[in-house]
Amino acid sequence: MSNPILRHISSCTTLANGVKMPWLGLGTAGSWTPHHKSSEGTASLGSDKGVVEAVSAALDIGYRHFDTAAFYGTEGAVGRAVASHTVDRDEVFITTKVWNDDIASGPDATRAAVEASLIRLGVEVIDLLMLHWPVKGWPKAWQVLESLYRQGKARAIGVSNFDIPRLDELFNHATVIPMVNQVEFHPYLQQPELFQFCLNHDIQHQGWSPLMVGNIGDVEVIVHIADDHGKTPAQVTIRWALQRGSATIPKSSKRHRIEENADLFDFKLSAEEMRVINLLDRNKRIGPDPRIFPTNWD
Repeated sequence: MSNPILRHISSCTTLANGVKMPWLGLGTAGSWTPHHKSSEGTASLGSDKGVVEAVSAALDIGYRHFDTAAFYGTEGAVGRAVASHTVDRDEVFITTKVWNDDIASGPDATRAAVEASLIRLGVEVIDLLMLHWPVKGWPKAWQVLESLYRQGKARAIGVSNFDIPRLDELFNHATVIPMVNQVEFHPYLQQPELFQFCLNHDIQHQGWSPLMVGNIGDVEVIVHIADDHGKTPAQVTIRWALQRGSATIPKSSKRHRIEENADLFDFKLSAEEMRVINLLDRNKRIGPDPRIFPTNWD
């Protein structure tokens, strides 16, 4: 895995199996509640139509990477947006994840969940297929992902929210090493040991919640750096993550925010600015700690 070459929104990292994945993507977690409609009947943050419009806007802007999951309830809307756009499906990278209940229910349930995701997405192949959390039953679920990968149902497979002990355990029985590990990653939670572990094992590190659920603008150090560059705190933070070598998937439903989050390729953070942001690490989580949640691990 080489250092990122960040020249354009479509710049890609090359995964261990040779598949190219765009460094920057649009996340669809948590922002939408499927089938909820605003009182006016127009697209809202909580509607399928809102998801379609956000993904379509992102495609217009140049995004080619979209992160969804069965649990998010956005697979269908993501699939419809991609199918209805003028951009060819082959140019779009779609990630989805198998949810905990299906992992814990055994291999047949895991396989059925993936088939259901394929139908909802309206695709024949998932670009990156992941286990969402390392819940009870995940080793057997990983074997299912390996099988689906060999069958060509997924171009790459990976894990989400796996810490070093779980990755070590996976290495003990896996025949395919995960190409990606998606974990919470932002200035206040950097997990440098996990980051280096992924780097050492040719696993692409990918961060969720890079903007700290919208609170990044409260970080004074980042505000000052943003002012120096004529950029927003969000742009500086996403640029920092990418320069660190972490693929990232900020989310928004607003076109101007989606566009802003991609306006990253006309500036570069200095080594000193990177160092200062690195020093912000507080080991402070926004989401659940995978070491203690869920409690039904093997």
